Amino acid sequence: MTEIDPTTRRRVLDALREQRIETPSWAYGNSGTRFKVFAQEGVPRDPFEKVADAATVHRFTGVAPTVALHIPWDRVDDYAALAGYAREQGIELGTINANVFQDDDYKLGSVTNPDPVVRRKAIGHLLECVDVMDATGSWDLKLWFSDGTNYPGQDSARERQDRLAEALRQAYDRLTGRQRLLLEYKLFEPAFYLTDVPDWGTAYAHCVELGERAQVVIDTGHHAPGTNIEFIVAFLLRAGRLGAFDFNSRFYADDDLMVGSADPFQLFRIMHEIVQADALRPSYGIAFMLDQCHNIEPKVQAVIRSVLNVQEATAKALLVDMPALTAAQRAGDVLEANAVLMDAYNTDVRPLLRELREEMDLDPDPVAAYKRSGYLERVRTERVGGEQAGWGA
Repeated sequence: MTEIDPTTRRRVLDALREQRIETPSWAYGNSGTRFKVFAQEGVPRDPFEKVADAATVHRFTGVAPTVALHIPWDRVDDYAALAGYAREQGIELGTINANVFQDDDYKLGSVTNPDPVVRRKAIGHLLECVDVMDATGSWDLKLWFSDGTNYPGQDSARERQDRLAEALRQAYDRLTGRQRLLLEYKLFEPAFYLTDVPDWGTAYAHCVELGERAQVVIDTGHHAPGTNIEFIVAFLLRAGRLGAFDFNSRFYADDDLMVGSADPFQLFRIMHEIVQADALRPSYGIAFMLDQCHNIEPKVQAVIRSVLNVQEATAKALLVDMPALTAAQRAGDVLEANAVLMDAYNTDVRPLLRELREEMDLDPDPVAAYKRSGYLERVRTERVGGEQAGWGA
């Protein structure tokens, strides 16, 4: 597609202006592998400084107005004050993520642990997270469980599913109003033999059992090689159960690299399914979140780049000639249908996105603008002393 007609251009620009991408608080802290965490200068020391970094991303991109929190990593004495600070910075607090995987008591699992005392502790944390939602005005509770077993015979797979269902029920019943429970699945890690929520089908089944406000999270790095993620997207959209994404890229397993860095074509295919279902608009209710670890690259700059990657994939998906695609599909013209998709994907949408940013009174090159702003140099000077935020902090 070499030329974009004015009507299509306007439609795409309007859709992109409405797009919303949530950034994660933990992306701004120090992270690494199990071998080493490399500390960086200027990294936040508390949740307030994480919010400031997230607000900086929104200031340069215009489409990242919320930041997800992780409890207890982002625990504060006054969540209303943190929410107020976020509003002062021009953003809102978003999804609340629970953590039932970093306590010694959870060695054999959290909500599926065979010990009822440990299960009660884990469920108590889930309910605490709903309290945080009440205090911050957040709508979404996102749950991921590292629970599983390492050896055959270690525990009853069926009983563990019963325990999981009971914990989810208690958390779900605690929700009020528009609050939702978002259940994430993960193929493996850290359990070696059996993972209690290993795939989208398991997550979907539990959500259906819970009720309409329970929906599935798709983390793009949590699948076996060759998995057709866009099919999962299409199925969950059809069922009305796609609640959120955790966007990232991977080369081997759950690498949590920058979204669009390993397979940008896959990201385009995913966004094509979203656009086809008219599910891009914020009112549809899908939370488009990043879930990434920036171990060696500058944090804020990497998050800005990630937001731009999602925008580019979305812009290309919006350019798919749907009447031509539908006609080719119904005619059984395999090559033409594929060519329609490839035509959109191969379009250089960067000029279109620069135009969008100019319309939004933003710098057309957010990364360059951020570099010129001196923000990193300033926080390097200001954030000296104290304990840097990172995994588990």
